[in-house]
Amino acid sequence: MIRLEHMSKSYGDYPAVIDVSAYIQQGEIVGFLGPNGAGKTTTMRVLTGFTPPTEGTAAIAGYDVVSHSLDARRHIGYLPESVPLYLDMTVMDYLRYMGQLRAMSRKWIDERLPVIIETVRLGEYQNTLVGKLSKGYRQRVGIAQAIIHEPDVLIMDEPTIGIDPIQVVETRSLISELGGEHTLILSSHILPEVSAICRRVLVIHEGRIVADDDPENLSDRLQHAERIEVSLRGAESSEAISQLRKLQHVVDVRRDSRPAQERMAETGVVALVVDARPDEGAPEDVARTIVDSGWGLVNLHPLPMTLEEIFLELTTDEEAPV
Repeated sequence: MIRLEHMSKSYGDYPAVIDVSAYIQQGEIVGFLGPNGAGKTTTMRVLTGFTPPTEGTAAIAGYDVVSHSLDARRHIGYLPESVPLYLDMTVMDYLRYMGQLRAMSRKWIDERLPVIIETVRLGEYQNTLVGKLSKGYRQRVGIAQAIIHEPDVLIMDEPTIGIDPIQVVETRSLISELGGEHTLILSSHILPEVSAICRRVLVIHEGRIVADDDPENLSDRLQHAERIEVSLRGAESSEAISQLRKLQHVVDVRRDSRPAQERMAETGVVALVVDARPDEGAPEDVARTIVDSGWGLVNLHPLPMTLEEIFLELTTDEEAPV
């Protein structure tokens, strides 16, 4: 559905994207993750036909974005970081106009508008001027214009930037729902966003893709130590930490500072994180020590690396695997 082959894009002497290759199948939900300036937006602009690649190729649904630009664009719905809205038009008038720009027939537009308004939950505001909407609701209008023509591919560049936390949650939920109907690329530098929505992650750093996998596999690949979440009862945290640190395969033990785990302390439960050498039986040793010490074992299970830890590992290690 989406293919990048050795695609590079330079602005003068500055290489924004360097030799990027990737294939995204129909129906995939892919996160394009990287810090500001990594090359995410440039790649999105190449895919959507806004700017041609300097080298290599990009294709949507089998159509080259340069030689068959119009054919490729018919398959794309695009939500840029700054949504191009006409503030003096009502929501319905704007969406109707966007449908006309995409050469949709009047009948098709009339059929799609009620569906789109319901999908993005703009029923109360369909006759409101776009300029009077909050930024979160303007973002919904932007999503509506991106999907009005029923595209196969939906490309979103930083879709939740600048909106309030409540509408961030609502927008993420909406994007997740759309992912069941479209091949979706979500560009973001927000780690929880990609983790919550996407089933596959492309990590880009300094214009190059440094990883391509799902979050769980990335965690497994980069896990240099086994991390274990432990909850126990009947011991002081300092006592439990001191005792578990004596175990041969344990590298470190610390209190679990996540808010939900901190609240457990009020009920007498001590929550700890244990870092151990992988594949050396540390969970069994930890469990045995807790039981032999006369403490109650409440919970013990593996704790994978977070997407943030994966990202830092990939973008600070010069020899990071591709």
